[in-house]
Amino acid sequence: MKLSKMPKDELESYSYVELAKMILKEDKKSETIVDILKKICKLLELSDTDYENIIGDFYTSLTTDKTFILLEDGTWDLRDHHSSSINLEETEDDEEDDLTETEEEMEEEMDDMAPEEYHDMDDDAEIDDTDLDDVDDIEDDDLTIIDEDELD
Repeated sequence: MKLSKMPKDELESYSYVELAKMILKEDKKSETIVDILKKICKLLELSDTDYENIIGDFYTSLTTDKTFILLEDGTWDLRDHHSSSINLEETEDDEEDDLTETEEEMEEEMDDMAPEEYHDMDDDAEIDDTDLDDVDDIEDDDLTIIDEDELD
């Protein structure tokens, strides 16, 4: 039976959410929250003041009820009227982007790990390695082998 043909006392036995479901099923199209609630108010013969008093709670009810879905154009519809598909396949381009991002992240991480004096240097700048030259000057005779027992 069409909602407009139902007696008012029967309509009053339904919640606003149930009436919204019935309206969307009957109209077979998505509608704004304002249009849905105005239709409900017309069916129940509610005043503009009643409309203003219930709009907030009605909106909350639609957003929390999993039966409804808010569409991109700002209209509401029944979730059953819409299908959703999720593409889990990753393309080669996505994989290359991930690698590139990873390489960049690694370079940034390496820069962060470098001593402060090297942070502002260009890639072509020479590093003062005078301390490293001293390592080359160490003779084998200067080294001593220590047994593990001696370390204790």
